[in-house]
Amino acid sequence: MGMLRTFRSVVQFDSITLDRVERRLKKAACIDDYRRIAKRRLPFGVFDYIDGGAEDERTLARNVTTFADLEFKPRVLRDVSNIDTSTTIFGRPAAMPLILAPTGFTRIAHSQGELAVARAAAQAGLPWSLSTMGTRSIEEVAAVSDGEKWFQVYTWKDRGLVEDLIKRAKASGFTAIWLTVDTAVLGRRERDVRRGMTLPPKVGLGTLVDGAIHPSWTIDFLRNDPITFANVVGKNVEDGSTAVSLAEHVARQFDQALSWDDIDWLRSIWDGPIVLKGIQTVADAKQAVAMGVEGIGLSNHGGRQLDDAPAPISLVEPVRQELGDSGTIICDGGARRGSDIVKAIALGADAVSIGRPYFYALGAGGERGVAHMLNFMREGLERTMALSGVRSVQEIERKLVRWK
Repeated sequence: MGMLRTFRSVVQFDSITLDRVERRLKKAACIDDYRRIAKRRLPFGVFDYIDGGAEDERTLARNVTTFADLEFKPRVLRDVSNIDTSTTIFGRPAAMPLILAPTGFTRIAHSQGELAVARAAAQAGLPWSLSTMGTRSIEEVAAVSDGEKWFQVYTWKDRGLVEDLIKRAKASGFTAIWLTVDTAVLGRRERDVRRGMTLPPKVGLGTLVDGAIHPSWTIDFLRNDPITFANVVGKNVEDGSTAVSLAEHVARQFDQALSWDDIDWLRSIWDGPIVLKGIQTVADAKQAVAMGVEGIGLSNHGGRQLDDAPAPISLVEPVRQELGDSGTIICDGGARRGSDIVKAIALGADAVSIGRPYFYALGAGGERGVAHMLNFMREGLERTMALSGVRSVQEIERKLVRWK
């Protein structure tokens, strides 16, 4: 009887969770777990499009690992009973210094795509960004989210179309513009080359086999409207209604003549904050601020363009030292934990933006997956601040971290 009592006192059986999404998300303890779940659920070509980088993917890896080259110098006995993660970005409130970066073709991970991510971001009190290459339109997003929304611009050769998109974004309540400046040509993404990846995915023998192996994604895909570049459907550009190679699409549609002169043109049609996404040198950051650009998006396109480009976190401090108090610095790429946000802020960034983490979470669990992931980032930020002895974002200082 004594052994039975002991057994009963130490053994507790988990309740059975019937909800499949909840079961999956209970097993996600970090971003790598969302990635693992998404890899299992998504077709191989779709997952590799989300996960892959340029050429040998060295920059893709270093974006993440360079954060580990920083260590904390935590203070203790600081009364961290109240932690405040809130901040402002371009004068507008955000629940933490985190922005959801633009990602193209978001519906390839889940049929709700951008709508799911926008709703989760609004619920978390964070800015979310819609890509020009989005698979939900400006107006569709505005109808489901009253949160902070930014619009990302690729400069097509048809500037009239770009101007129309920006006017639509303004009319729909978008408050800031990303101008992506690192895609004069498309980087060589060799996973996509091997898979023969097109957008939307083409149906062939390999696709049918892949779809049979991943039935939940396939059923979701087939039950919903075809994937298109929703913002340009019916315009005089490829809109995704037929499968296209991304590299060929960029070569045909994007303006390789984009230059600093175009910043003045963009300013003439947009009166809100502009962020140049793809700044990779101190010199370009300095020139952007000199031209009146409000935001510096330190980014190498998630390691998807030029392999051996610098990791964004390595640029934060030298750029801040050069700019002083001028310019809002956004560190885009590689952050996988709330502690990474603290490191970037300590070096001089105003915010961090993420893309793959929420894409993985979307593939793992739809809108609930994204919400789950954002809560993970928030809890990590709060925990790191408490263990470092800082009570607010404003208290995060350079002396909190050092390079190993």
